[in-house]
Amino acid sequence: MNRQQLSQQIIDTCLEMTRLGLNQGTAGNVSVRFDNGMLITPTGIPYDKLTPDHIVYVTHDGFFEEGKLPSSEWHFHLTCYQTREDVNAVVHNHAINCAAVSILNKPIPAIHYMVAASGATEIPCVPYATFGSHELAEYVKEGMANSKAILLQHHGLIAGEANLEKALWLAHEVEVLADLYLKTMAITPDVPVLDDAEMQKVLGKFKSYGLRVEQ
Repeated sequence: MNRQQLSQQIIDTCLEMTRLGLNQGTAGNVSVRFDNGMLITPTGIPYDKLTPDHIVYVTHDGFFEEGKLPSSEWHFHLTCYQTREDVNAVVHNHAINCAAVSILNKPIPAIHYMVAASGATEIPCVPYATFGSHELAEYVKEGMANSKAILLQHHGLIAGEANLEKALWLAHEVEVLADLYLKTMAITPDVPVLDDAEMQKVLGKFKSYGLRVEQ
């Protein structure tokens, strides 16, 4: 797939993310691995105003095109690709339920087998750091090494997958899990979870489960 097509896919993903209620305004950002670097949404342009020419190419060592400004979060997007070879697309948003759980500084435990969609037995929450900072990118590196979906304390969610459709699917699944977690915590602070032995079985099954999209 060429740059123009991937850039349009990024825009379509941004618009769908908003349609699903996973984001607000110009918050959040989307990228895809490309040509020894990545393509990423620019800073400050509403999604419905984006054209493929707005999408910014950033090299693997952090240089970007003259006259274009990538999202302020480009550091942690690049970190995701450097950390995980199986991730070719990254979605970041401020989905309400994910952000709420991140404010509590809690991981989402194995309240439901769909937690395994992340490739881990929980959705971790990494420590807070200022948005766009190298410090935040380092926390993201630690979190993404263990899970394809992570919460950022007092911030939101990152989901990475093999392609954009799968990354958005994962982001949506984690938002549903966050909603379930908040609702059950409102009833009891001691929320029941699946044990590790069962989650390991589910993780095995997830090797052939999930959204089936090939590009």
